[in-house]
Formats: sequence, structure tokens, C-alpha cells
Amino acid sequence: MSTHAGFDYAALTDAGRVRDHNEDAVAVMPACGLVVLADGMGGYAAGEVAGDIAVSVIADVVEQHFLHKPLVPDELWQVLVDAVLEANTAIIAAAIDEPAYRGMGATLVTGLFHQERLIVAHAGDSRAYRLRDGLLGLITRDHSVLQERIDGGLLTVEEARGSSIRNLVTRALGVEPELAVEVHEHAVERGDVYLFCSDGLNDMLADEEIARILLQTGGTLAEAGAALIDAANAAGGADNVSVALVGINDLLS
Repeated sequence: MSTHAGFDYAALTDAGRVRDHNEDAVAVMPACGLVVLADGMGGYAAGEVAGDIAVSVIADVVEQHFLHKPLVPDELWQVLVDAVLEANTAIIAAAIDEPAYRGMGATLVTGLFHQERLIVAHAGDSRAYRLRDGLLGLITRDHSVLQERIDGGLLTVEEARGSSIRNLVTRALGVEPELAVEVHEHAVERGDVYLFCSDGLNDMLADEEIARILLQTGGTLAEAGAALIDAANAAGGADNVSVALVGINDLLS
């Protein structure tokens, strides 16, 4: 775990118990208040490349903005969207240049913390949650066929957990040149804990179990993150699993 003036954070990733390689990528840049997590798609090597490109490009774009331009809070929304769109373009370009990478892509969730604000951008079924006053809430909505069926009343959340189509996403980086990035803003409060995760976590654990682990695990965020990954693996570990946790100690400057 590491500490920034405003928050503590931890980022962990694991291949799980079924996959022999890890296509997830995760990074936290405390100087910028950035969290970025990608779940690569496309099979061995290609998915890993897509996830790495997504994380590295977004981190670089945001860092360059912070290094070379004055920080204007009202521009943070556009900075994050531009970074995601640039990552989408980079993944498509890499797939064109290298035939072995054709068809690769990545789901993504990324957050930019500044003062009392969190800007979240995402595409696909990687998620962000907020733990506040002992209650865990999902602050992203999956871009997936399954979510559309839930929204349409065709499936309950409980029925969806065992569905064979739970990994069919309707948005992802690297699929089309034009990407509809969902982006929204949340008010940040002292004491909040934010969890960013790949679907390898929430496919294995119900939200209630995730909340229980976060609330009952004493010690550091790194220990809480490790406990989440251990529980996902104990439940089957069917996919790579990645988590990034951010605990708000003070409003970020």
C-alpha cells in the first residue's frame, strides 16, 4: 500500500486459478489522482497487449496533461475522455500493424480524483464501487448483453450470476474507431473507499460478499485487496482478477 496526501491506495492483480496468463492491467498514479484498470480480450498474448496498451496510454496522456498544462478542474472530464479515446486508437493501430493481435480489445474503468470530485470513465464490464458509511454501492453500469436483459426485466440479478452470456460486452476499447465512453462525476467524502475491479472479482463474488470482506478485513488496503483476490480464487478463480482500492483520508488538492 502507498499513501498520497489525500488518499491511501493499493493495486493488485492475479491470474486466477484457471488461466495460465494474466490479461488484466492496473495502475495508480497518486501524483495525478489517477486509477486505471483494464481487462484485455483476444486470447493469449493479444489480450495482454491490449490491456497493457490501455493502461499505459491513459496514464501517459493524463500525466502529460498534468506536467505541461495548468490544472483546471472543469477540464478533468475531457482529459479523461481524451485519454480513453487515445488508448482506443492505439489498440486498433497495434492490431492493424501486427496480424497476431487482430481482434484484441479491452474493457476499462478509470477514475481521476481531484479535491472533492471523482471523474469515472468506463467501457465494458470492469467496475467501480464506493464504500461509504458501511454501505457498498456500484457506481458504474456494465455495458453488456446481460445488463441489457436485466434492465429489460428478462433476468433478475440472481439469475444473471449463473448466465452463460455474462462476458458478452457491448462496448470495449479496440473494437471500433468511434467509442462511446461513459463518464460521470461523483462527490468524494472523507472516509470513502473506492474499489475498481475486473469482472474476475464480481463474477466470483456477489456484491454482498465484496462488502463483507471490505468491512471485516482489518489493516491496510493492500490486505483488503489481497483478501478479495483470495476469496475470488477460493470461489473458483475462473478468470484473471484485479483490484485497485482508494481510501480517502482528506480532500485531494
